[in-house]
Parts: sequence; C-alpha cells; structure tokens
Amino acid sequence: MSGEGFLSVKTPQHRRGNRSEFGLLLSMVMTAWAIELIDLVLPLELDRFGIIPRELSGLPGILFSPWLHGDWQHLIANTLTFFGLGMIVLMAEGKRFLSTTFVLVLISGLGTWIIGRENSVHIGASGLIYGYFGYILGRAIWEGRLSWIVIGIVVATIYGGMIWGIRPTTFPISWEGHLTGLLAGGWLGKQHAGRRKRR
Repeated sequence: MSGEGFLSVKTPQHRRGNRSEFGLLLSMVMTAWAIELIDLVLPLELDRFGIIPRELSGLPGILFSPWLHGDWQHLIANTLTFFGLGMIVLMAEGKRFLSTTFVLVLISGLGTWIIGRENSVHIGASGLIYGYFGYILGRAIWEGRLSWIVIGIVVATIYGGMIWGIRPTTFPISWEGHLTGLLAGGWLGKQHAGRRKRR
C-alpha cells in the first residue's frame, strides 16, 4: 500500500494488509505493557537499558527505550497517544509502517543520545510518538492534497499541545527525545511527500 492510501480503493488484499499492520501496531503496545509488567514483578530494573547520552553502553537503548516506561501512568499516557497517531501513520503507510517506525526510532533515539543531558537515562515511547506527530504534520504541509491538509488540521487541533513538550526543562521529562522525534518525523514526512510527487 502506497502513501496514497487515504484516497485509494480498498481491495480485499489491501484490507488484509491493513489488518496485518494493525496487528503489528497492537503487538508493539503489548510488548511495552509486557515489559512493564515484568519490570514490576521481577527485580530486573529494565529501565537502566534506556538511552544513556554519549555513552557507548547507551547506544542499544536507542532500540530498547520506546518499550521501557517509568511507571504505569507513563505507559498509559503514551499508549493512548501512540494508538491515535500510530493508526494515522499506519493507514497512510500500510506495509511501509514498520520501516517508517524503525527510521523514526533510530533518528530520534540517536538525536537523544547526542543532545541528551549528562547523567541521564531516557526511556519511553514519546520520542516515537513525537516522530509520528511530526510525520503527519510534515505530510500535511508538503503533500499538497486536501486529505492530508484536513488530517493535519485535525491532528494539530487534538494533539497540538504536544508542541510544548519540546521546550528545554529541568523536570525529569525527555524534551530531547520529544524534539528529535518531532524533527525526525517532519523530515521523513517531507521525504515521503516529495517521493509521491515525483511518482
């Protein structure tokens, strides 16, 4: 399924593909919940495997951090937003959803590793969530189609308050992950919009 998914006719094959990708989205959420449950029951202290800025030992955290959360409140808040924005990206990308997600995780995580505060460990799916948010806005700005403009307006209206999360703060909030996720998403959204126009 290409980036034209919002306007294309859904064949049975497309519908099966969407169900498969939805299963992937659901499994990502279930993985985060399972890890939080394991961390609650067993004294493994899994949160230490998050992103540790500018430490070689913290590089694997780029891939681990989206599935690690500080507590249940953190996980629940991220789950709701993850599903909302993730579903939009899934509908747009179809089979490219996994590769799009991987690129956003990689870029936002690496950016956090580079600019993150000293003596900190960054965990949570918020970097990826901001990546989805930036991606949708990027497509809305550069796609040039009415469907994307409408989606961008709706997303900005519902989730626009997220923009305040990129401001530097001394609170234990990874504004670095938010910022790099938003920039990664905007950049990737622009790339995908440009690729569609070239086709």
